[in-house]
Amino acid sequence: MHTRILSQIRQVVAHLNPHDIERAASRAFRCRVWAANQSQFDEVCRFLIPADCSPRRREYALQRIVWAAHVPDEPVEIEIVHRDFQGPAGAAVFDPEEPEALVQEVLKERESLGLALARWFPPFRIPVTDRIIFTIAKENALFVLITALPDLVPSVFHLPWAVTEFASDTVFLTVNQIRMLFMLAAASDRPVGYRPQRAEIASVIAGAFGWRALARELVGKIPFGAGLVPKAAVAFAGTYVVGRSAERWYRVGYRLTREERDRVFREALERGKSFARNWLGVLQADREATHGSTAGSISDRS
Repeated sequence: MHTRILSQIRQVVAHLNPHDIERAASRAFRCRVWAANQSQFDEVCRFLIPADCSPRRREYALQRIVWAAHVPDEPVEIEIVHRDFQGPAGAAVFDPEEPEALVQEVLKERESLGLALARWFPPFRIPVTDRIIFTIAKENALFVLITALPDLVPSVFHLPWAVTEFASDTVFLTVNQIRMLFMLAAASDRPVGYRPQRAEIASVIAGAFGWRALARELVGKIPFGAGLVPKAAVAFAGTYVVGRSAERWYRVGYRLTREERDRVFREALERGKSFARNWLGVLQADREATHGSTAGSISDRS
């Protein structure tokens, strides 16, 4: 059984290209800062590029920031205005008393630049990696749910591979966790790819069978719904733990301890239960309402 699943993982991984993620993280962009003077401009720059950045990284990051006083008309991807200056309509506001609000505002408007922003501007990293981890955890939980409702599969998932390629939940969850590792490394300004991330990838593959066994055990022991719900909750929690441990490793150089992993898993399992219950009801209602016709995209409800 394990040999067959490993073979399937290898086949699907062949279609997962880390270079696509690297390209997204390397995407060129510029931020134009609207500020009354050099002091205000520098204040924005100090937030986006903290003092602990290396001189070389700081130099490269600064190339992505222009002052509107010098470059008022050229096209840019992101407009930022200092709180104490009048900028163009729609510009994201930098408030020195609440600078993190700028990050959320920019990500809301330019989500497609998330990996690139996180790579070059450290304040974006935790918000972006948080989104990555939660998104992949949701995808894995949803996969477990919708494979029990096959007519929903084609319209619900829009991933870099066809759902029909997967012979088991284990294969999908594992490959999607590997995809998450690539994204977390890119957002954390770490090398992306099978070779530089081989240790993390090996750990994910080795752990896949443990999550599979736990899901089977919980189906019979957790009294919070049909067997499908605990399986989805474990998929969510297992993916969340993998993501949190990898993010810690890329950020500070060490992983979650066993005690931390247990705590994070328990907390994520509760979150996964609620998520799975809610989505199972939604998917079943959609399926019944449409009598097997195409259901709406999950992004409409996320």
